[in-house]
Amino acid sequence: MLQDRFGRSIEYLRLSVTDRCDLRCSYCIPKGFKDFEEPENWLTFDEIERVVAAFVSLGTRRVRLTGGEPLLRRDLPLLAGRLAALPGLQDLSLTTNATQLARHADALSRAGVKRVNVSLDSLRRECVNAITGRDSLPQVMAGLEAARAAGLSPIKINMVAMKDVNEADIETMVGFCIANGFVLRLIEAMPMGDSGRNTAYLDLQPVLEQLRLRFGLLPQNSEMGGGPARYWRSADGAFTLGVITPISQHFCATCNRVRLSVDGTLYMCLGQEESFELRPLLRSGISDQGLLDAIRQAIELKPERHEFRENPGKLIRIMSMTGG
Repeated sequence: MLQDRFGRSIEYLRLSVTDRCDLRCSYCIPKGFKDFEEPENWLTFDEIERVVAAFVSLGTRRVRLTGGEPLLRRDLPLLAGRLAALPGLQDLSLTTNATQLARHADALSRAGVKRVNVSLDSLRRECVNAITGRDSLPQVMAGLEAARAAGLSPIKINMVAMKDVNEADIETMVGFCIANGFVLRLIEAMPMGDSGRNTAYLDLQPVLEQLRLRFGLLPQNSEMGGGPARYWRSADGAFTLGVITPISQHFCATCNRVRLSVDGTLYMCLGQEESFELRPLLRSGISDQGLLDAIRQAIELKPERHEFRENPGKLIRIMSMTGG
């Protein structure tokens, strides 16, 4: 297994296939932002497969396809099939805003994607429009139905909880997830770039306590995807809640992941600047052993923890540049 200098096993790679998105969520991409990576700097499918194969040979067992919006990358199911076929890879998943999911869910499932996380911050069209910049809710709902029909499971709803924006929608979203058998994951907003810093932060600790009492939730120790969420479940098993609390209760001590951006930059921490560029090495003919050594060298840069609370103005890059 890959291990960093703090003894954490790195077995999870979040792979951004594009930094572009068809939405402009207020906490992610600033209004008017156009500084996207040029296509000639995107890793090709061959380069992506080579990097992922190297990670898998070093013990990585989970890969999540992210963006931007990953379904904007042409022929994504083809890439998914190539990655799913890598010996040793146990879990291939996708995070999406679901606007394109109705067209691609079946092909993704057949390619080997097992499960999907869908970003959805409200069930009110006017709220979704205000957050995302588009009246996208009907497309998202169609995408969720297509994902269910394609057998993708579990389907998780990622809801960034924002004070005085969608805070009042949380219990409605709980009811929606119970009715549809979805897992709800509440996420605290992170101060990434100006867009993230301008988002109305909501501490999820009191929210969790209210939901725990309201729905009789019990803590779960069972594994549900290898990410940072802490999970709770109702006694009857009808509802599962995940909470991701990078600000109020960070999880840095157990961080098991790194992120590969569309241009081949490895980011060791979502909230720090440490990075390692793989694209120049790939395009200069690095050997397979050299690539393995480079990945090991990169992992040594992984910091002990982020500083979102202590230094919220530190990080300039926005979420879509890093990869979700």
